[in-house]
Amino acid sequence: MYWINGERCDYLPANDRSVQFGDGCFTTAKIEQGQVALLSLHIQRLQKGVERLYLPQPDWQRLESHIRQIASTTEQGVLKVIISRGTGGRGYSAQGFTQPNQILSLSPYPDKYLKQRQKGLSMVLSPVAMGINPYLAGIKHLNRLEQILIKTFIEKSNADEALVLDTDGLLVECCTANIFWRKGKGVYTPDLRGCGVEGVMRERIIALLSESDYHFSCVSCYPETLADADEVIVCNSLMPVIAVKEIQAHENQPRWQYQSRELYEYLLPECLKL
Repeated sequence: MYWINGERCDYLPANDRSVQFGDGCFTTAKIEQGQVALLSLHIQRLQKGVERLYLPQPDWQRLESHIRQIASTTEQGVLKVIISRGTGGRGYSAQGFTQPNQILSLSPYPDKYLKQRQKGLSMVLSPVAMGINPYLAGIKHLNRLEQILIKTFIEKSNADEALVLDTDGLLVECCTANIFWRKGKGVYTPDLRGCGVEGVMRERIIALLSESDYHFSCVSCYPETLADADEVIVCNSLMPVIAVKEIQAHENQPRWQYQSRELYEYLLPECLKL
């Protein structure tokens, strides 16, 4: 089901900027017990994207009210919120746009995450690298061609997820998730100042780690660092956190395998809370 600017509608004008240029941002949230999990963080993410992209400001109070209204209609599901610069114009100029288009969609919650939490994820190294662009780093804008290509590779490889590097060969994230790893009491995640998405669940986990006995750091490193890790986990707002069981980083070389679920078991109960 879809809503555009608060009204049930399945059609978007062909001259909408999201269609023409991917000119907008979005967030994807989990609905549980008729509520949007981590709603305040999702709103903050949208606000950050709107400001960074110089999009016209929506009525945030009205948008949040509509989000809550839609969420209340289902016990469990996935709510996606897109903010487009709007409709009209030709060419790249963003002048004259004052009314953004707000596109909301509601879909079923994927069963795969429950199964993956039980068995763990298998991962491969993506041949598609992410371009470095500090200005767009962190936000979830609508230009997702890199992720589409990475997902296509994953589906051909029969893996669950992929390690994604930047064009300098440094570890960034996964196709649809952020990544953390543990070595002893140290927990690490890639520094995303060059590229990548600062996920809502990533932010939640960083906050949890700051209150724990673990020593947390954002780092710039090559994927081989994970060969020596005790544990690897991935996260996004829907999963919300899943342990990695193995990584095939190089063809015809042994997989990196992980048995420990210490960090996963610590984080999961808190990440499941609304």
